[in-house]
Amino acid sequence: MTKKGLFYRFLIIVLIVTTGLLLVFRLINGINPGQGKENIEIYIPTGAGYSQVLDTLISKNLIQSRSVFTWIASRKKYKSRVKPGRYIVNENINYLNLINLLRSGKQSPVKVTFNNARTLNDIAGKIGGQIEADSLQIITFLNEESNYLNDGFKKEQVISVFLPDTYEFLWSTSAEGLYKRMYREYNNFWNQTRLGEAAKEGLNPLQVCILASIIDDEVVKVEEKPRIAGVYFNRIKRGIPLQSCPTIKFAMNDFTITRILDVYLKIDSPYNTYLHNGFPPGPIRCPSIEGIEAVLHAEKHDFIFFVAKADFSGYHNFSRTLAEHNRYANQYQKELDKRKIYR
Repeated sequence: MTKKGLFYRFLIIVLIVTTGLLLVFRLINGINPGQGKENIEIYIPTGAGYSQVLDTLISKNLIQSRSVFTWIASRKKYKSRVKPGRYIVNENINYLNLINLLRSGKQSPVKVTFNNARTLNDIAGKIGGQIEADSLQIITFLNEESNYLNDGFKKEQVISVFLPDTYEFLWSTSAEGLYKRMYREYNNFWNQTRLGEAAKEGLNPLQVCILASIIDDEVVKVEEKPRIAGVYFNRIKRGIPLQSCPTIKFAMNDFTITRILDVYLKIDSPYNTYLHNGFPPGPIRCPSIEGIEAVLHAEKHDFIFFVAKADFSGYHNFSRTLAEHNRYANQYQKELDKRKIYR
């Protein structure tokens, strides 16, 4: 073969090798031709294996070559180090960076918001689905009192741990992890300042939460919460039952009731604050932070009674005497009759 022929053969070999190397480089560091999506969410469940991860990545159009990706994953020992979680990636991420991210377990957190929860079932329903633990797993954990009894809570009290707000969680959080995180938040919330404020009123955090839950359910207008907290404090100090209508609804497990009838006041329940003096066994709903603050900073006054105003404005009339209270109560009852509200 002539020198010219050898040169052309050498040139062809160089081109083939170069093209191959460029192709491999493109696949490894590769730019995946996507649809211009900046961020893609990847969810890897707890216990997922490499094949499941691979299927997920392919379904998200993040992999062009299954074999090249798997070859890199093997070299990076990722196939035996799959970590669950929620990961957010750019569609044009290269294979090396994608594997490094998944292998590191550095998840993108999710923001979990819950409020207006009346029961543990509500808590489970609102949070389940926002993290990996579903509502059944959460309520199963919360229904087992032994899971938190050592922390000082009974089943009817543990809802006080769940302070309504927005929190950042790792998506892979379990039901147990959820409780432990909320318990930490609860302890952080009850700092020395708030503990001292509660102690001044002769209350512990649980009692504050119970009273706050009653006020939250009693009051529409936020600005009235400290005043109504003051009413309850006055009743407690004088040994008068709380006589809170929301506790009757809770005892009956019927939150659709708008009119508390005399017959309801005789229901046999530890939550009936008309029959039983002092606090009910636990909160009647998830207490809000503003409700707790209202209790800790209750208004000082000498009111003993309150009843909703007959104009249905959401505000209340406050009274110092039973006679005055009865006049306001009769006005409200007449308005209920006028509007044909009988239960």
